[in-house]
Amino acid sequence: MPKTEKVNPLLIIKSVYNSLTKTEQKVADYIMVNHAEAVYSSVTDLAEVVGVGETTVLRFCRKLGYRGFQEFKLAIAQNLMEVDEQVYGKIDEQDSVDIVAKKIATQNVSALNDTVALLRESTLQAAVDKINSANKIYFFGVGSSGITALDGKHRLMRLGYNTEHVSDSHIMSMTASLLGEEDLIIAISSSGSTKDVVDAIEIAKENNACIICITNQARSPITKYADLILLAANKESPFEGGIFSSKIAQLLLLDVLATNAALCNKEQASKAIKSTAESVLDKLY
Repeated sequence: MPKTEKVNPLLIIKSVYNSLTKTEQKVADYIMVNHAEAVYSSVTDLAEVVGVGETTVLRFCRKLGYRGFQEFKLAIAQNLMEVDEQVYGKIDEQDSVDIVAKKIATQNVSALNDTVALLRESTLQAAVDKINSANKIYFFGVGSSGITALDGKHRLMRLGYNTEHVSDSHIMSMTASLLGEEDLIIAISSSGSTKDVVDAIEIAKENNACIICITNQARSPITKYADLILLAANKESPFEGGIFSSKIAQLLLLDVLATNAALCNKEQASKAIKSTAESVLDKLY
């Protein structure tokens, strides 16, 4: 098997095609034609489109020499960049700085509008009700999504909610093992395939904790354990992890949740906002 880091993954597929099982060949056939779209897919998305199980997709990736689907997508994205296909929106290297600014602004506005369009009132209201009835609210996320989760914790804390932020994978799993039906997890993962987060909420689900997930992928491992799913519209390739349009869409959802929750709990929110503001007065000039 050739080293996969610098070899076009499509060439690797051709070289091992005859040794693949029939179901693995179905994955290969789809990837050969739709590799650009595959960069934006979750393992669940791809498995469903092809008509195979997720384990088949993972086995296919490993037979090519990759550790998993994310590493395979990274190789595909790298190849697309090398052949000058635009993975990052429609920004060209010939664009002036002000044109880049305008294109990014347009991308961000589009992500916000598309996210609002994906919201379902019943799901949103159920999520708000869970926030207001929870004994404690835990924000789970790692990497860039972990930073977004911390923003969510800070916002709800300042509105008077009992919140905690967890981004360490071991502590996440241990925390999940101690939760119960009165606890709420808001799990954030752009890909919906972040193993640390998915593993932790699986444990929490076994303990009957309520789980709200915020993700860009409607069909991904994290959604299997979520009671409520809130979708951020923007899509990321592996080379766009943590791009701001994706983060802005997630923050919009957190803001919508927090604002609606506070409107339903005005007395607590007003008191907490006043208390937290006064607590830091001596830290400002």
